[in-house]
Amino acid sequence: MSEYLYLYRGGESGESPEWHEKQMQLWTAWMGDLGQKGHLKDPGQPLERTGKVVTGKSKTLTDGPYAEAKDLVGGYTIVEARDIQQAAELSGGCPILAVGGAVEIRPIMKM
Repeated sequence: MSEYLYLYRGGESGESPEWHEKQMQLWTAWMGDLGQKGHLKDPGQPLERTGKVVTGKSKTLTDGPYAEAKDLVGGYTIVEARDIQQAAELSGGCPILAVGGAVEIRPIMKM
């Protein structure tokens, strides 16, 4: 088994407490299923929408990240899977997909 990083990008956001509660239930169920099947290595955390970016040799510090909302990384999870194909299949149940978001799947390199 290898480890893969899921980066969650974009997705619509509802304003009502009921919408947020429903989304939390969907995420909890999906993560629970990954855990029961032995694929959840680290559930990760959601990320704040604010931060800083350091760039270049001069180490320029700017406010950010200011990517388009659809590109903004909103959180992460680490899973274990046989290969990247299985990791992609496992991501198919992610609730962010139902609200127009995306799951980027990256193999974690062993050092």
